[in-house]
Amino acid sequence: MVIETKGLTKYYGKARGIIDLNLSIKEGEYFGFIGPNGAGKSTTIRTLLGLIGKTSGHALVLGREVGGKEKEYLNEIGYMPSEAMFYGRMRVGEMISYSAALRKQDCRAEAGKLCERLDLDPGKRIEELSLGNRKKVAIVCAMQHRPKLYILDEPTSGLDPLMQKEFFTLLEERNREGAAIFLSSHVLSEVQRHCSRAAIIKEGRLAALGKVEELAKTGTRRVTLHGAATLPEGLEAKNVSVFGDSVSFLYQGEIQALIKILARLPLRDLTITEPDLEEIFLHYYEKEEQV
Repeated sequence: MVIETKGLTKYYGKARGIIDLNLSIKEGEYFGFIGPNGAGKSTTIRTLLGLIGKTSGHALVLGREVGGKEKEYLNEIGYMPSEAMFYGRMRVGEMISYSAALRKQDCRAEAGKLCERLDLDPGKRIEELSLGNRKKVAIVCAMQHRPKLYILDEPTSGLDPLMQKEFFTLLEERNREGAAIFLSSHVLSEVQRHCSRAAIIKEGRLAALGKVEELAKTGTRRVTLHGAATLPEGLEAKNVSVFGDSVSFLYQGEIQALIKILARLPLRDLTITEPDLEEIFLHYYEKEEQV
């Protein structure tokens, strides 16, 4: 396992951080960590990296106990914080070289390739960069030493769509080479598109954990009716939206009961599809609230 936690808990005084977190991420796995702001994603990551101390429980990263005296394993991790802060007066190339020097590695060749692929000018000063270009600097610093494990906290915020595509292409290449990726995100389409397994976290606790396709098997369907401007009577539905003479909703129940109700309507057309990950995410949150 590249990451393994058992009962991992972090409190900030009396305030909740994460509670009894149990995770196991295998070598070479592409793992998604999903939750809204404040759910505990960044707290989990900072605890795994030893940036903050745990309150209780255990955490192993690359086989080493987090918080122990040994720190060398951190050289085998590529970390991207959600908001990267750099010395403003340093030039991009200097910042990247400084990051490599902290790991006592010569990464000039790899850094050059990454800067070219990301269209990043090493000669510019950090303070002159846009948010997106500062994010590119963080990508290079995290990837230039070709680590075994990438821990990425909301990595695509600030990147334009083309750079997001190139970034995920880079991650897919590294993953095929055997690197494990721990992707924390609230952009659910990113997780659905790229990750094989995912965990959903709510208020510091795990709400669900499993393969992405298994998390989708909630028995819920997205139904869109064309020619019906209102929800049919007797139909229990969630997440209802009306547009023109059409209505769309989430349905969880017997399909025969749904067909019986819809047969009474003068519909022009209808579609029944699997919900996307965002709707699945809401399903798990509502499920937790009902417990």
